[in-house]
Amino acid sequence: MRKLLTTIVALCAIVAAYARPCTPTSTEAKSEVVVGCRDTAAYMSLLREQRVAVLANHTAMYSSEEHLVDMLHREGINLVGIFAPEHGFRGGVEAGALVEDGVDAKTGVAILSLYNGNTKRPSDAVMRSFDVLVVDMQDVGLRFYTYYISMLHMIDASADYGKRVVVLDRPNPNGHYVDGPILDMRYKSGVGHIPVPVVHGLTMGEIALMSIGEGWAKRANITVVRCGNYDHSTHYTLPIAPSPNLATQHSIYLYPSLCIFEGTVVSVGRGTEAPFEIYGHPAMRGRDFEFVPQPNAGAAKPPHSGVVCYGEDLRGVPAEEIWREGVNLEYVIDAYNDLNIGEKFFSPMFEKLIGVSWVREKIMEGYTAEEIKRLWADDVAKYMELRRKYLLYNE
Repeated sequence: MRKLLTTIVALCAIVAAYARPCTPTSTEAKSEVVVGCRDTAAYMSLLREQRVAVLANHTAMYSSEEHLVDMLHREGINLVGIFAPEHGFRGGVEAGALVEDGVDAKTGVAILSLYNGNTKRPSDAVMRSFDVLVVDMQDVGLRFYTYYISMLHMIDASADYGKRVVVLDRPNPNGHYVDGPILDMRYKSGVGHIPVPVVHGLTMGEIALMSIGEGWAKRANITVVRCGNYDHSTHYTLPIAPSPNLATQHSIYLYPSLCIFEGTVVSVGRGTEAPFEIYGHPAMRGRDFEFVPQPNAGAAKPPHSGVVCYGEDLRGVPAEEIWREGVNLEYVIDAYNDLNIGEKFFSPMFEKLIGVSWVREKIMEGYTAEEIKRLWADDVAKYMELRRKYLLYNE
């Protein structure tokens, strides 16, 4: 009996170690958010004596000076491959552009692209080359932001090959609310993979657990290393830009509303100093604000390149107002009414981004942004109940 009790206590200790939030080190203030990768005690034992692959990008910083991959390499972990999502391992590739395979110059580890136009999952040989997959990427909490899709593809592949998956969680900067229509799976695409609202209110760890639990991803052996000092009411400021055209925290807040413009004829500021903080079009006259998109590192061929666009500058909108409005269709409706070109205003990408067919229809019928928002409110309420099953952090 004593031996049995000792075994039970040991097992409880193991479960507690996996479930606990990460604990700040003595040099980290207790009030500061601590990202999952900092809790090395929760996952390093899963990596030692294993062949380890990493799905990560430039945001996977272990500290302000050291990347996760560099830390693992320094600690003697057997790194056999790095999987790169959209924007590449080092984060400099523009949205939608193909990411090439390569070799990480610092560690000599092979980089394998998951965004090269062909590969949604690695080959059989690559999948057999590792034992554990570590995932660490900073998401922004939007259904059309593609990092979670790369993770879910790799979860499916890992399930097929019996590989362990360790997700090192990070806070969601838009995790304090949920809004927008739920994806109609007829519009499933590379910018929308699972039936959740535009703003889903989940961290990467939570979205992995929900996808597995709801059958949207295969049942892999998964461990999520939680953040410390974080809940969904935390307004977390990202220490590093997650992609080339989300250069500011303010743009991340506006992104749920302004990215929808990418399914229209309107520029959302790619090729300027303020992408996703401004919008405009050459034919939108009578506006005080103007800008000229030009090719730059984040946009090789921006819409309306070299042409003066007239529109709106939203850089002065307070963050609190953006949070209160949520997914705000007023901007799209403003531009639609101004240009007065009917169906030509939209492209097929609009449905892939907003996720349903009826929003376009309601805009063309003259519905206001508030009237349209009320039409998706019931679906959001039902989703909120589902979401609670998978939350790792308090709301």
